[in-house]
Amino acid sequence: METTVLTAPDISCHHCAAAIKKAVSQLVGVSTVEVDVSTKKVTVSFEPDKVSLSVIESAMEEEGYPVAR
Repeated sequence: METTVLTAPDISCHHCAAAIKKAVSQLVGVSTVEVDVSTKKVTVSFEPDKVSLSVIESAMEEEGYPVAR
């Protein structure tokens, strides 16, 4: 299990958080997703042998919340 914290500057409300949580949590290998609207941080725990960080980031981007680099 690996945990990473991603920054998504476009998060502005709880609707944003719910959309991200739904999209990322549906990925096989993701166990938890926590979104903090105030800090614009997304904490994801996942199994790297089942899902890659780039797939997680792509799921967020498809919802309209690109990850800051």
